[in-house]
Amino acid sequence: MDFDKLIAAIDHSTVHALRRAVEIGKFPDGNTLTKEQRALCLEAVLTWEARHLPEEQRTGYIDRGPKAEGELCDDEPAPQTQLKWADS
Repeated sequence: MDFDKLIAAIDHSTVHALRRAVEIGKFPDGNTLTKEQRALCLEAVLTWEARHLPEEQRTGYIDRGPKAEGELCDDEPAPQTQLKWADS
């Protein structure tokens, strides 16, 4: 089975189990994931989410709010002061 068919065959509960396995480093049956297994599980989760979930529900999404549209902060920058070095 190729990767695309595998992703298409995954259901929501399987994605949840894979996500949990990546988080804790173990499969639901208690077996530890190898580095390669962890990477493959993460790739499967991220690919499935990209195909089935809106962006704001995906793993790693950061809500930037209105700042994403270029709105500036309300805070004024702190005034700059010059340092004067004294000879001792």
